[in-house]
Amino acid sequence: MNDDIRAAVQARLEEKHMSRADLARAMGKTPQEVTRALNGGKDGGGKIPGIWAAILEALDLRLTVEPGQGSKTGEGGQV
Repeated sequence: MNDDIRAAVQARLEEKHMSRADLARAMGKTPQEVTRALNGGKDGGGKIPGIWAAILEALDLRLTVEPGQGSKTGEGGQV
């Protein structure tokens, strides 16, 4: 994932008053796995799988993050 997406995830955690540990529990993952993914750890946890990166690049597409319909902030606005 790129820095913009990581920043959007971090902002959403803050908005929901959640820690990374809270997110990990909600996902059934360890806090370390979440931290590696959000920091783009050495194991590539935060990277888009290679095949998807290639597909997106070939089609000149970019991933974006936007609040869901149940969000308190933004009415479908892109982050």
